[in-house]
Amino acid sequence: MIRYGDEVASIARELRDPGDLEILLDRADSARVVMIGEATHGTHEFYAWRSALTQRLIEERGFSFVAVEGDWPDCERVDAAVRGGPGAPDDPRSALVRYDRWPTWMWANEEVVDFTRWLHGFNAVRPPDDRIGFHGLDVYSLWQSMREILTWLRENDRDLVPVALDAYRCFEPFNEDPNAYGWATQFVGASCEDKIIKMLAELRDRDFGVWQNAAVVAGAENYYRTMVRGGPDAWNGRDRHMDETLDRLLTRYGPTSKAVVWAHNTHVGDARATDQADNGELTLGQLARDRYGWDEVLLVGMGSFRGSVVAGAQWGAAMESMPVPPARSGSLEEILHLTAPRNALFVFPAGDDAPDLLTTVLPHRAIGVVYRPERERWANYVPTVLGDRYDAFLWFDESRALRPLHTLRVNAHEPETYPSGV
Repeated sequence: MIRYGDEVASIARELRDPGDLEILLDRADSARVVMIGEATHGTHEFYAWRSALTQRLIEERGFSFVAVEGDWPDCERVDAAVRGGPGAPDDPRSALVRYDRWPTWMWANEEVVDFTRWLHGFNAVRPPDDRIGFHGLDVYSLWQSMREILTWLRENDRDLVPVALDAYRCFEPFNEDPNAYGWATQFVGASCEDKIIKMLAELRDRDFGVWQNAAVVAGAENYYRTMVRGGPDAWNGRDRHMDETLDRLLTRYGPTSKAVVWAHNTHVGDARATDQADNGELTLGQLARDRYGWDEVLLVGMGSFRGSVVAGAQWGAAMESMPVPPARSGSLEEILHLTAPRNALFVFPAGDDAPDLLTTVLPHRAIGVVYRPERERWANYVPTVLGDRYDAFLWFDESRALRPLHTLRVNAHEPETYPSGV
């Protein structure tokens, strides 16, 4: 670890308050997309500093919207609240507390409440057409999105209700259980794919929201159908869906629009710098670099050495605050614990003259919504070339669990994602 000491000191900047992010904002000047990752879905520091960076990107660099690893219909309620839409609650907390798909704490938490309240206030003094949005990129809301489509069509385009109803009825026998649907497509030939493709084609030129819900249904159907086969197809279909949704949003907001993306490190980081590529997996960050160009995309990762995190002991289990033990020997996290300031910002130098820390393959911790601390020594690490996976990195030596909201109902039907709910 000693050999990394001088080079860490040369590129690490102490992180004390949001003013210390200036060099990262300067790096973001040329970017159309800034993706901000997190090593867990349940850590206060990751959410709080991601919010602080996003606020500065919006206020000082003119970013247009925030797109998150969340479901489209749930996030549209939040979008209406932060924009001050007709009939929307004055406090975005009312929209966040309605998240009911496990893991609810991922977005229904006080840290996101703080950010969305700030965004609501920021938007309140701006013209309605110039307000900052909050949108979901993920693929899970099949049945909720189908209901949103039918509701919109019954109110706005009744001639297309039959094609949507035909798709909806195809899923009815599975009682909103994605596992049952996925397995049925393998053994019974019960796929609804053709009906979904027909519905998507009919809705393509309609309202953006209804078309996006149709795209979610198509993406979710593909995800559940491929997930039961194993292999990388389900993961890749999910990240491709998020990439396509992001591109649709940028097109909708206009040619000068810019996006901030919030997702786990395993989606934000470039898979080609990890063993994900060896497994045939691709990532949202990789797809964005390929679509917009490396100069147009800024990928920011995060990590910590020890602390606590909100997670579940198994899929669908009650959320709890769990200890995060010290990172394992030889990991990126141990190196930074021994050589970096307690809280630090790394903005990686451009070009080929990079220090060993950025070019060596190192284990880099990744904790999902399912976490078992006792497995820390042999699980939860992704072999990573740090300087290729990200463009910058936020480091917190000790972190603490975020503050969940207590939602009224939790739906745990969704199948477990791999790896462990990220």
